[in-house]
Amino acid sequence: MLPKKEEIRDKVVLVGLNSPVLREDSATEESMDELSALVETAGGETAGIVLQNRPTPDPRTFIGEGKVAEVQLYVENVGATMVIFDNNLSPSQQRVLTELLGVQVLDRCGLILDIFAQRAKTKEGRLQVELAQYRYLLPRLIGMWSHLERQGGTSGKGPIGSKGPGETQLETDRRLINKKIDKIRADLEEVRRVRATQRQQRQKNEIPVVAIVGYTNAGKSTLLNQLTGAAIPANNRLFDTLDTTSRLLTVSDTMDVVVSDTVGFIRKLPHQLVEAFKATLEELEYADLLLHVIDVSNTEWQHQAEVVEKLIVELGANEIPRIDVFNKCDRVEAGDLRPHGADICSISARTGEGVDRLLEMIDRRLDKGTRRVTIHLPYDKGSLLDMLYREAKVESVEYSETIDIVAVCPPKVLGQIGDYTQDWTPPKEDWE
Repeated sequence: MLPKKEEIRDKVVLVGLNSPVLREDSATEESMDELSALVETAGGETAGIVLQNRPTPDPRTFIGEGKVAEVQLYVENVGATMVIFDNNLSPSQQRVLTELLGVQVLDRCGLILDIFAQRAKTKEGRLQVELAQYRYLLPRLIGMWSHLERQGGTSGKGPIGSKGPGETQLETDRRLINKKIDKIRADLEEVRRVRATQRQQRQKNEIPVVAIVGYTNAGKSTLLNQLTGAAIPANNRLFDTLDTTSRLLTVSDTMDVVVSDTVGFIRKLPHQLVEAFKATLEELEYADLLLHVIDVSNTEWQHQAEVVEKLIVELGANEIPRIDVFNKCDRVEAGDLRPHGADICSISARTGEGVDRLLEMIDRRLDKGTRRVTIHLPYDKGSLLDMLYREAKVESVEYSETIDIVAVCPPKVLGQIGDYTQDWTPPKEDWE
């Protein structure tokens, strides 16, 4: 039997620029480590890391001519096939660096887009990635290939009289990409319309929505699996979940909720990705409760939590009630100081530790007065049984001296059948 052929992986040199003028886009040791993990997720391997400090980026080469020469030597010595920058490069910088280094150059945004393209499974996910890729590509068409700038009908060096009006190949490509962007946007609007219909149905049934958010690889899918028994792939790698997954969860004997797992957030998330994923993340705006999952075993958890906070605000979901779920507590020493509070829960999604307490907290936060009651309906009020089947969850019906019904009823229904049950009394008004 022949030995299994090993898959050829890209050997990558990572380059980052630390500069005060770059602010949040500046590279640090932590962000370079995260970039290395992203390379691993994309299927490559890190052959070396170069972190450059400069007061300001070089307009042409970003890191300066001398550093580029140093990186080029490094690339040759380790046999790298690609260089990836932790910062976002302008299209012209990317082109110049590719020419000078002699290998493909990507920036952080391009790498994340590549991972998303590999991971997206559903039609909606693929549409969103495609939209982001086209928006990323559009400004990079200019000057990428000089032949694209020739007029459609001539090379520009033809005989006199042949230089008639025409569209350059570059303009043609740009027009085609804009048409594709418009088509994808229309398709995504259709996805939004379908989602809105499903949401209206859930609201009609009065089923609360709980959205799980958090930094990438914080354990969101593992938590959803633990809560609902869903068989969602949950691996220890960045961006393992790109498509929203929703499951029904019975929180208590009087409450069912829909739990949605969302794409993980990350620092320096490309802006066009935030825009492209609005169709997925708009679920957050309509959620009744957010579970912000934080990997407490990560030394950077506070910074990661801040990144998620900012994106929640950007998505307009900062007014929604939230529980901060400190996950992976089984990996932290028992004596370590962990945050405590009314809206904070420490759990291990892997082992199940603390999950019962989390369910109790969800039940308490979403309790809207739904109660299980036994109703004794007189036969002349039998028409109310039809209403109970429509508006409540009827569990059993027995016919004796009265119609005896056990049902889980929302407050609106309780108000209508209050005279026929001893399990419920109307709540007192503030003035009583």
